[in-house]
Amino acid sequence: MIKNGLYKISTEFLDGAGISNVHVMILHDGKLHGGGPFFYTVGSYSCSGRKWKGEATTQEHTPFHGKHPWARKIVTLGFMGTYNDDGAEIDAVALVGKQSVRFKSILQLLAD
Repeated sequence: MIKNGLYKISTEFLDGAGISNVHVMILHDGKLHGGGPFFYTVGSYSCSGRKWKGEATTQEHTPFHGKHPWARKIVTLGFMGTYNDDGAEIDAVALVGKQSVRFKSILQLLAD
């Protein structure tokens, strides 16, 4: 099972979006909650054999002034990846309106 705890999550958008960000995420018994200065995320996950998968919803909590595919939208996403005792990685696809946005994230365990 992936460790419950506070994680730093670094995300890089793919497909030439040129956007990256860093925020925090709490993983606890199959639920995830997190965010940063403009967006928050809630969702759920399951894991087995060093692999994990899940789904989440992201929404803006503070207006983002600039170009970001998630600004002023409610975004649903699905992810899958691997984990170890120090953190995890995911590959994800977010549905933004009718557009799919791919990204990769690395989670680093900060405190358990």
